[in-house]
Amino acid sequence: MALPLPGSPSSSWAIFRERLKHTFSGADPRVCFAFWIFGLINNVLYVIILSAALDLVGPTVPKGVVLLADVIPSLLTKLCAPYFIHAVPYPVRVFIFVGLSAAGMILIALTPSYTDGGTIATKMTGVILASLSSGGGELTFVGLVHYYGPFSLAAWGSGTGGAGLIGAGAYAVATTSLGLSVKTTILASACLPAIMLVSFFLILPLRPLRLHSKLHHGVPDLTGDDEDEETDHEQQEGLLSSERPARPTFVSHQNSSSASARFTHNLVRAKGLFFPFMLPLLLVYVAEYTINQGVSPTLLFPLRDTPFKHFRAFYPTYNAIYQAGVFISRSSTPFLRVHNLYLPSVLQIANLALLTLHAIFDFIPSVYIVFAVIFWEGLLGGLVYVNTFAEISDTVAQEDREFSLSATTVSDSGGICIAGFISMGFEVWLCNWQVRHGRDYCKKF
Repeated sequence: MALPLPGSPSSSWAIFRERLKHTFSGADPRVCFAFWIFGLINNVLYVIILSAALDLVGPTVPKGVVLLADVIPSLLTKLCAPYFIHAVPYPVRVFIFVGLSAAGMILIALTPSYTDGGTIATKMTGVILASLSSGGGELTFVGLVHYYGPFSLAAWGSGTGGAGLIGAGAYAVATTSLGLSVKTTILASACLPAIMLVSFFLILPLRPLRLHSKLHHGVPDLTGDDEDEETDHEQQEGLLSSERPARPTFVSHQNSSSASARFTHNLVRAKGLFFPFMLPLLLVYVAEYTINQGVSPTLLFPLRDTPFKHFRAFYPTYNAIYQAGVFISRSSTPFLRVHNLYLPSVLQIANLALLTLHAIFDFIPSVYIVFAVIFWEGLLGGLVYVNTFAEISDTVAQEDREFSLSATTVSDSGGICIAGFISMGFEVWLCNWQVRHGRDYCKKF
């Protein structure tokens, strides 16, 4: 059989397949699939709620209200839970998160809309329940990657990106193209958290967790002793590893069993995470969610110059395009690593400045250019998110990684929370500015 000539398409494809095979060498399909599902389901309800923000509160209430209700409980959970959640077994956590998510979405769906006399406060209670689940789920599953290797982190990141793409896209299609009611769409989404139970108990290999319980909590391993060799192998392969040797940002020196001493020690560890990891993640989220909730509702064009029939279609479409960029970049760590986390954060701030200036001065000639900028915004946001946790897995000492991965998740919620407060006033100000200057599109939802 003739060999492919160098430089030919078949030769290039063969080289690509070999590189791809090498890249994913050692990946456990069950682990990757389980963590992809975790990322997808844990985040998809959050995305659906934000996509439905306009329908939940109406055009006269700033969409930042929904953002705050969707993120503040998550932020508080991430601030407090890393210091005590280790006492709650992972299976119990999963049951709790599934129950909270389903209850929250059912409450949102069954509360009458604002046009039928339903109260926004009741719907926001449902949003809060879903937010508590999302925040606790994120710090739990990001911490869990410590036991399952680097591919679990890549799969989690890809799943969270997929949640944005699938959640925003499905909501836009269901309520715009298919004509389903908001109530029906949200009620159907309440069934999704049950998939997380299937992923955790039936798909994910639980032996690394049993080993951890046996070693650290004295819990006997009921799976038997006839797989000791496999157990030892999984113990070595289950911890996050990297081709680069770990360069500890800080090293744990204190092993006191005192609860107060352990809490103080964890605060010291969290302080060491701030500048290298937490701050760039915080900045990128402040910028992108200020765009999404405060600026994008005012990025409107005359309908005749767009593919839309209604002004309402701009908001979910922008969100879907943003989530497409997030999905691509959050799936990129097996192929691309970014070690300078501040560079994409600064570029995201530049995106915020550009789109804000356009909302004020109306100088971008086409909505398709805005589509491109929104897509670029999603790429930058997802890149910082997933590479932040990849850098932690590379640079933090092994004994500190599980805590560090969980504790750093507070930055994205903190950034979203700050952006929510900014957006509540910013959207109103931008809309009023446009109306005063003859562009009243933002009042025509």
